[in-house]
Amino acid sequence: MALDGCGLLCKYILLVFNLIFAVVGFAFLGLGLWLRFSDNTRGIFEIETLNSTAFVTGVTVLIVMGAVMLIVVAFGDYGACNEKRCSLQVFTVLLAILAVAEVAIGVLAYSRSDEVGLHITEFYSSMYALYLTSGDPAIGITLTFIHKMLHCCGVTGVPVIELAKKTCPKPDGILEHLIMPNCPGIIVDVFNSKAPLVMGIFIGTGALLIIALVCSSILLQKLKRTQQEITAYYNKVY
Repeated sequence: MALDGCGLLCKYILLVFNLIFAVVGFAFLGLGLWLRFSDNTRGIFEIETLNSTAFVTGVTVLIVMGAVMLIVVAFGDYGACNEKRCSLQVFTVLLAILAVAEVAIGVLAYSRSDEVGLHITEFYSSMYALYLTSGDPAIGITLTFIHKMLHCCGVTGVPVIELAKKTCPKPDGILEHLIMPNCPGIIVDVFNSKAPLVMGIFIGTGALLIIALVCSSILLQKLKRTQQEITAYYNKVY
């Protein structure tokens, strides 16, 4: 169908959005599945007393989030590329649910920042201990990402004695060659003193979802109008 400038703009915005969403979804799902079925971590899920730990919960959340994101992307890409209204309608509904959930989670994380910080710290500590005992490369990559993002170094913060030193970021100054912030302390501090920033990240992500939702709604209206015009033309001609 022939779309006007606004319709084409919304279509391309959705394609770019879905591409980014797909990359993040594959990353979440791949990491979650690796941590779930890796020989080094599988035992945690098989021991009933450990099934409620933050590590198990975190891995489950990664898998579910990754799967849901890829399902949303599948509907969005098919609907946008082929200009299928039915697929776009499903995509719009799923996107609306995700946007509401994202904002709700941000508000919940803000209101319970202390509890969330402790759970994230527990999840980090579990991954750290598993890395030391198994040397799993997937866990090592995850720890490296966390350390660089938060600019911290393991549970001690002292590079000389830190057992996971190779996952730590490069020191910013001379003093950091001797001591760096430890990650459990940084995680708790982020959720305690920077709770508004954490909520802002969630709400910002929700805003991006809403932008995609608006584009999807506009594209649906443009496709509907184009279909009506084509139908009216053929009814008039024939």
